[in-house]
Amino acid sequence: MEELQAEVPHRLVEIFVEDDPALHRQYFDKVPVVEAGPYRKTFPFNRTDLVVTLRAARDRVESLERVEDAGYRDRIQRGQTVTGGDRFSYWFSRNYIWLINLLLLFYVGLPFVAPALLASSRTLPASIIYTAYSPLCHQLGFRSFFLFGEQTYYPREVAGIQGVETFEQATGIPEDDLLAARKYQGEPGVGYKVALCERDMAIYGAMLAFGVLFALTGKGLKPLPWVFWVLIGILPIALDGFSQLFSQLGLPALAQALPYRESTPFLRVLTGALFGFTTAWFGIPYIEDSMRETRRLLTKKFAAASAAHSPEGLDSKQD
Repeated sequence: MEELQAEVPHRLVEIFVEDDPALHRQYFDKVPVVEAGPYRKTFPFNRTDLVVTLRAARDRVESLERVEDAGYRDRIQRGQTVTGGDRFSYWFSRNYIWLINLLLLFYVGLPFVAPALLASSRTLPASIIYTAYSPLCHQLGFRSFFLFGEQTYYPREVAGIQGVETFEQATGIPEDDLLAARKYQGEPGVGYKVALCERDMAIYGAMLAFGVLFALTGKGLKPLPWVFWVLIGILPIALDGFSQLFSQLGLPALAQALPYRESTPFLRVLTGALFGFTTAWFGIPYIEDSMRETRRLLTKKFAAASAAHSPEGLDSKQD
């Protein structure tokens, strides 16, 4: 590139992909990569290829300058100016996964604080947590876990779980009184209800588990194919949830084909965890693809802006 400076004047910006693991994964088998404007050459290439690429970029610049393209001038100006928004975008693109994990940890962790607060007689802050989660979850007592009691769950009798006290036996609340089961928060002996139901807890907990795994493995996992997401994540939770829902609607047309059933804590946790983990596996790697492109563009912009303000002056090489 230095030898070609006299033949085709240009400004050289070097970017080392080893500085960013995502860039290294993207380019490690292609370096050196030369970009001149919209034109790109990946290894292998020769001197003639470089001359043709640089001349094409130079001709394009001269053409845009002749027609006094205002958009082009604006792009040049923006490309040489690093803003606070650019710096924040770059920081966010590198750290977004930990922000997602912190939000999930907060969301799935706070419901466990509510029963701890009730157990220590702090009813006001506990009620605030239950109220905050109320629009987000049904909070039915017979489909939620309990802490600080004799059992971790109190199912409906129709669930058919042997050896445990049912919700109605433990609380005296009829199993078909959904409003009372929703409002019930617990009491000494029975324990205190977690503010998220069993299935929701498993969904968001599994999402958090994948988020941590994704971060610890260097954000290199590929997206789960949609077929596996449907078969492993969506189908089991749909079968368990909808068969329970439709069987309890009391519709005569469904009574024979779909007997009345109540899911169990094991099935709710299993199907919820499968859905949460596979959904995160399906979606988060696509977020990483977008963030990786953001990092790539901003890395180039930072290097170009730095070179533009340096005494030497330097155009675009991706190494």
